[in-house]
Amino acid sequence: MHTKTFRIVLALMISQLLVITCFGQLYMTKTGQSSFFSETPLENIAAVNNQVIVILNTANGEIAIKMPQRGFHFPNKLMEEHFNENYMETEKYPSAVFAGKIKESVDYSKDGNYAVNVDGILDMHGVKQNRSFKGQITIAGGQITLTSAFDIKLTDHKIEVPTLVLAKIAESIAVKNKFVLTPKKA
Repeated sequence: MHTKTFRIVLALMISQLLVITCFGQLYMTKTGQSSFFSETPLENIAAVNNQVIVILNTANGEIAIKMPQRGFHFPNKLMEEHFNENYMETEKYPSAVFAGKIKESVDYSKDGNYAVNVDGILDMHGVKQNRSFKGQITIAGGQITLTSAFDIKLTDHKIEVPTLVLAKIAESIAVKNKFVLTPKKA
């Protein structure tokens, strides 16, 4: 999917969420954290992204997430360069986007912890895929924290790994997310 298409899709998701504002509260962050870890016998690869944009509509449980791929930072700059140029092709696919809905009913007016399931579409590396994720919502002091952990198979999103480095990169990448959302100001 091209950059213009990503922008249009995200704008449509945000506009849908904004239309419902009068019925519910929007919560958001522009500094959500996503990290991944790849473990192999030869080398471990880890990266963190603190530039994830998340919008949650508490009226209907709809959630939109945009993750700039260049936001991932690695301890090794050469790994970061390979990630952007060879694997994620960030010039062609600058962001991963998820649009979904929380299946459970959550009382956002009360502090507490809630196990949730989210169904939606993950668009990454130009491949759209229906996905279901398990997560945790913690409501405390007027903010909502969403956490989740799941695996992504590289082949599911047509991310090719050259044969020379196949032993250095796992086929499935462990992803962790932590998004601290606060009420969106009008």
